[in-house]
Amino acid sequence: MKAINANTKISQLIKAHPEALGVIAGIDPKLQKLRNPFLRRALAGRTTIAMASKIAGCKVNDFFDKLKPLGFEIDAGPMTVKEEQTELPRFMASLAKDQIIDFDVRDLLASGKDPLSLILEKVNSLPSGKALRVINTFKPVPLIIMLEKKGFEVYADGISEDRVETYFYKKSERITAGMETAENLSDGWEDIVQRFDGNLINVDVRKLEMPRPMLTILEELDKLPADKALYVYHKRIPVFLLPELADRKFGYRIKEIDDGEVRLLIFKE
Repeated sequence: MKAINANTKISQLIKAHPEALGVIAGIDPKLQKLRNPFLRRALAGRTTIAMASKIAGCKVNDFFDKLKPLGFEIDAGPMTVKEEQTELPRFMASLAKDQIIDFDVRDLLASGKDPLSLILEKVNSLPSGKALRVINTFKPVPLIIMLEKKGFEVYADGISEDRVETYFYKKSERITAGMETAENLSDGWEDIVQRFDGNLINVDVRKLEMPRPMLTILEELDKLPADKALYVYHKRIPVFLLPELADRKFGYRIKEIDDGEVRLLIFKE
């Protein structure tokens, strides 16, 4: 690849030299999450060297020094670093306290529960002109991708190492038309089961360790015939999978049976 600079994406580095992944992950423990293939897919294409250096609490030149031995050429010329959200978006600058609805999901996550359904319920009932502030221990990238595609404006603010506040702002009532909720995630479940009667392919990922559940599902989808649907036994709603299904033009329904017991129907639209 051409010479790299502070604006080079992490995904470009890894594509150009696979060993770059290990080098970058070794710079700081905070970057170890890139070893997870699903987090890497969500983060690496959106994160530049400059952004990663901020996450790691080091200098851009520290990245350059580690990457040079892999054969990367460094563009040392003066340049403007492209920052992600270097200033507050317009909606944040004008957002009043009474326009913000808080939802702290840290206790839910600590107890092993998946807050996705509850977040979607709150997002769906959010009045226009207001924002849902989700308080978490990390930046919820898959959720951000999902809701940005639905038309929400988003701003994530890292308050401390264990507190990230992500704002989802609803400009218009039209945004949530057709929006997933805890209820319509399973809407038409029985009809779809009936439609694919005799053409369901079962896969059970409940006993698999991460990241095998998502890998297994994607592998099955790669070979799924158009006239069949994948019936998945899962322990939780696979939030990292949902944006990937949307990108691949797969429809899905999710039925929560009990705590730690979820069923998914995935089919070609």
